[in-house]
Amino acid sequence: MRRETRIATAAIILVVILAGTGYYVYWLSTQGRETLTISTTTSLYDTGLLDLIKETYEQEHPNVILAFISAGTGIAITHAKNGDADMILVHSPSQEYTFMNESYGVNRKIFAYNYFTVVGSASDVAEINQTNPILALQNIYNYGMAHNTSIWVSRDDLSGTNSKEIALWTAAGYNYTELKDLPWFVSSGLGMGSTLNVADEQSLYTLSDIGTYLKYKAEGLITLEQLVGEGQELLNVYSAIAVNNTTVSSVKFDLAMDFVQWVVGETAQQLIADYGVADYGQGLFSPAVDILESESPAQIYGWIRDYAFFDEGGTLYECPPSWQVGEYGLYS
Repeated sequence: MRRETRIATAAIILVVILAGTGYYVYWLSTQGRETLTISTTTSLYDTGLLDLIKETYEQEHPNVILAFISAGTGIAITHAKNGDADMILVHSPSQEYTFMNESYGVNRKIFAYNYFTVVGSASDVAEINQTNPILALQNIYNYGMAHNTSIWVSRDDLSGTNSKEIALWTAAGYNYTELKDLPWFVSSGLGMGSTLNVADEQSLYTLSDIGTYLKYKAEGLITLEQLVGEGQELLNVYSAIAVNNTTVSSVKFDLAMDFVQWVVGETAQQLIADYGVADYGQGLFSPAVDILESESPAQIYGWIRDYAFFDEGGTLYECPPSWQVGEYGLYS
């Protein structure tokens, strides 16, 4: 055997050994640990917040591995219904209500909020900058109808962002299903980050959560401008919901409830408050627990209550009593 061949063979063997050793080390590190599977929205995942949550939680809970499944809220809920996730982190109150009303979800806690924003090219051909979201969509509609060219891209994926978009188009006086058939209306069927890339590449307007937009903008991935932002109509609220183990018996209910309690606790709420400030000049999310407990600031509390609370017997609840299970100290 030639010397070069022997060296190459030895190198291959070494790589195989090291690869095997790496897997063995990983295998050893996971022994005796439980995996909590969380189905979550892309707007949380794409910002990188969940990476930090995973790192921090696993440091504090060395017996647990967090595994996230990232999808739009509609798909995230489907994963939970199928028993593929133990809990969900989502941002679509209407879909959350249905999920819980069908006995799939219990012990809902609101843990964060931010705002949606309408973004687009700096040229702003539909002249929506500094308008309100309803007038902005009306201007976009009129421009699209007059010019018959692509102007808006929708996620169109049953996500929480898509649910908000549909509600805004409805408030502006348009039927979302009919809009999708118009030549200026583009459906991406993609997550938030990918839809922002489509909007950037084709100079289209779109609706984004502010967190994903700020991250992509700061990292130079897009050049889109924030044209319409904040305010009650653009409120975006994130909830943690455990899958009901009486409906889906395979889920790790107690493990899910440990995480729900943690994400509304002091450590996680401070982590949420700080996330993004150093890199992007502002937080990508705002913690919600103190606001809900103190009902202050009154305006923000009122917005969250009116948008994301559920009615039971004429009273609005973060989680109606009939959907609260077990003794976890969440609703004292």
